[in-house]
Amino acid sequence: MRSYYIAGNWKMNKTPSEAVALAQALVKDLKDCKEKVLIAPAYVALDAVAKVVKGTNIRLGAQNMAQEESGAFTGEVSPLMLKEIGVQTVILGHSERRAIYKEDDALINKKVHLALKHGFEVILCVGETLAERDGGKLETVLSTQITDGFKGVDAVSLKNIVVAYEPVWAIGTGKTASPEDADSAHAYIRTVLAGLYGADASKAMCIQYGGSVKPDNAATLMAKPNIDGALVGGAALKPETFVPIAKFR
Repeated sequence: MRSYYIAGNWKMNKTPSEAVALAQALVKDLKDCKEKVLIAPAYVALDAVAKVVKGTNIRLGAQNMAQEESGAFTGEVSPLMLKEIGVQTVILGHSERRAIYKEDDALINKKVHLALKHGFEVILCVGETLAERDGGKLETVLSTQITDGFKGVDAVSLKNIVVAYEPVWAIGTGKTASPEDADSAHAYIRTVLAGLYGADASKAMCIQYGGSVKPDNAATLMAKPNIDGALVGGAALKPETFVPIAKFR
């Protein structure tokens, strides 16, 4: 049976005490969940949440990571720091990092390599803006982000990488790509990956959908042949919305 990967990106929400309370509720409510589940709190809550999820079926993720192990990088957080507190996964290349903080594909690729070096699972985010989609550039954008994001990554490392397709115009807007549009984009990503690593590797890659995933659309999205999970934003901030997504079936 196919397995799915449901990840909650809490973004800049939840104080440490609020994050602990949410994590405790999710540990309780998702203890019988059959899907792979991850939560990614803000940096300042990671240590406290790590203690809550340790030994449970919920993975701990970080929302970003610096491109260096240490040094004069004010405000950044290194992979060594994340690893010591129990982080297992890092989300890289999120659209907000690309758009607001101007992270480009070369920087993201450097982070991917560093994360893999330190044994992290990587969720690599890709996706187009509305202007790019309307301008017929969807495939060009996805091809560039995948090709440059995976540059220099060997086939052996693919087992530690997840791709998250997030149409930028659907993040936090309440709009969702139709299941057909989302699946089409996922299928194209597999085509690009097949060109880089071969058909078998492409088929084996886990590709999540991110963009206003909710309890009422999760099952329909997950039913599509190329969608392997979800990267959830706003709906990940409450047990009553995240739990039904994780337990969509």
